Amino acid sequence: MENAYLYVRVSTDEQKRKGFSLIEQEDRLLKFCVMNQIKVKGIFREDFSAKDFNRPEWRNLIKTIKKNKHRPPENILFVKWDRFSRNIEYAYQMIGILRGLNTQAMAIDQAIDFEVPESTVMLAMYLSIPEAENSRRGLNTSDGMRRARKMGRWPGKAPIGYMNKVAADGKKIIVTKQPEADYIRWSFEEYSKGKFTISYIRRMANLKGLICGRNNFWKVLHNPFYCGLVFVSAYKTEEEYFVEGLHEPLISEKLFKEVQCLLNSRRTTNSFKQKMKPVFLLRGFLICPFCGRRLTGSTSAGRYAKYQYYHCAVSKCKGRIRTDILDFEYEELLKKTYIKPEVYELLELVLEDENILTVKQECMNEQKKIIKEISDQELLISKTRRHFIQNKIDFEDFNDLKKEYKQVINFLNERLTLVNESITNCYAGKNIRDLKDGQNNVLTLYKSQDVAGKRYLIELFTPLSFDPVTKKLNPLQINQAISMIISYRDQYITGTNFLNSRTIDQISNSKPRVFSDRRISVNKAMKILKKNDIETNVAQVKEILDFLYIFTKIYSNRDAQNI
Repeated sequence: MENAYLYVRVSTDEQKRKGFSLIEQEDRLLKFCVMNQIKVKGIFREDFSAKDFNRPEWRNLIKTIKKNKHRPPENILFVKWDRFSRNIEYAYQMIGILRGLNTQAMAIDQAIDFEVPESTVMLAMYLSIPEAENSRRGLNTSDGMRRARKMGRWPGKAPIGYMNKVAADGKKIIVTKQPEADYIRWSFEEYSKGKFTISYIRRMANLKGLICGRNNFWKVLHNPFYCGLVFVSAYKTEEEYFVEGLHEPLISEKLFKEVQCLLNSRRTTNSFKQKMKPVFLLRGFLICPFCGRRLTGSTSAGRYAKYQYYHCAVSKCKGRIRTDILDFEYEELLKKTYIKPEVYELLELVLEDENILTVKQECMNEQKKIIKEISDQELLISKTRRHFIQNKIDFEDFNDLKKEYKQVINFLNERLTLVNESITNCYAGKNIRDLKDGQNNVLTLYKSQDVAGKRYLIELFTPLSFDPVTKKLNPLQINQAISMIISYRDQYITGTNFLNSRTIDQISNSKPRVFSDRRISVNKAMKILKKNDIETNVAQVKEILDFLYIFTKIYSNRDAQNI
């Protein structure tokens, strides 16, 4: 009598729960074994896709066969070859593995005699038809989803803030879901102001009641679905494009584009952090005192530690110095560099425009709003207690309502704590008096920047050479426009035409920055500078404004990011 293992399979859990495919397959296989006097050694029931053989029950079947060290001839029986596999490449590989285990796969409805060479043609047909069916089904599905997108429909689960519904005519539609939709709208509006980070906005939205993780929140801010657009990806000769969706947008297209500008600028900044090495900030600027070539940088392994050096690219040249020495010398020079008092009037306007006062006012408004909401919740508790005393509600309802109101109050108290911290940080911010009292040196700005920002400042305040004996930097060369608003001690720094007037976006090593909704125009800044005896042109004023906005932004950013 032959031995055999029975293998029955369906593709999904739904087929397993609602259909009778497994039972029907098992019944037919058992009848076949009885008719052909085959001993059943085990039945393996699978509810997994046949795209490969990484299936739980199939792995158990192979382990069971391998346990028998004597390896007598055995069979694996199934109804049709599509129960075995829907991938012809993996199917042939598994047939070879089974042959090595002295086991043969057999389909009772599509019998194959492996002793007849021509039967391999029939086997190829039986195995290729299921794979072709799978491919056709997948192609039809993707084509249908693409057609739906072209019509402005969203073919899938609705994003956060929306939900899937079936209309009265039976068509599937997507509608807004409250209050999640309001939280998403609030998140876009707050982030577009450029004051807070993504993590801070998400944290505040979570406190409001939005359930969304970090990765999903990042996807939300990048999804054009919320401004009423549906993305259609590129396919063959067609290019990717957007179509107007049939759903209700939560935000305007203008607001979505503003958020994307902020996201793209900050993503580019992060890429600079990864690509640029912070230990060689002055690389490419310094000139070798011996041969006149530009110095590069590299790390040398010592006996106990690794050391960084600026050195000449020519191996025979003696130009070589520790990076920490020159970096310290450069910072000492920046420490002696200050903004002229004549620029304080313009600087004060820029500082105010950088929203230190605006952030504080918004936080205070939010504080008042939360305190009122807490008061309203406490009033509801008081009314509920009065209704309970008057026997208008029973004790169980009173407890449930009280618990619900308390949860809301706890949530509001958490929000109030964050807002109070925001207000405290706003008061801790700098003002023009602090800048006048000695906090306006360029070193303060330099230390607050990331690598890309520091490289941008190095291009404005450029060290070119150093004394190889004293290991001191020679006088810096300052950008022509910036030199008009800078004063320096010891007459150690000289303003030159080393760099032409360029805006931030035109500097190759600078990180892109977004200064939206500036209230200080170029003409206004030019008039203020002229009133203080600083003659400039339009290009110079643009660069001066860029520099001053960066300078004051370190304080407003401190307020926004620390909360």
